[in-house]
Amino acid sequence: MLNFLLNATIWTLALYGLYEIIKNIIYIYSYTNLKPNGIYIIVAAKNQENQIEGFVRGILFRFLYGKEELIKDVIIADLNSKDNTKEILSKLKKDYSQIQITSWKECKEIIDNINST
Repeated sequence: MLNFLLNATIWTLALYGLYEIIKNIIYIYSYTNLKPNGIYIIVAAKNQENQIEGFVRGILFRFLYGKEELIKDVIIADLNSKDNTKEILSKLKKDYSQIQITSWKECKEIIDNINST
């Protein structure tokens, strides 16, 4: 009897887990406005003038080398940097059309819109 109850509990939990996975896949597919054929990157930076250019160029190089059509947007949120981070990002934006520079508040709104649509 104990073995039956244990097996019934395990099967119930397994079926519930499968239900949750399917529900999440349907939700993501139905309610997000991201296209399934692209890569989206969100980066948050604060006071990173010495590292941000190399970091962003490194990411873009990995994705763009021969596969430029795969990357749709690189959203970089500046967290009120006190150094030249924002100026460096503006320079990078001129070189790469995929880069969007936002504040953290705007970035959060973008993420919330992705989750709510």
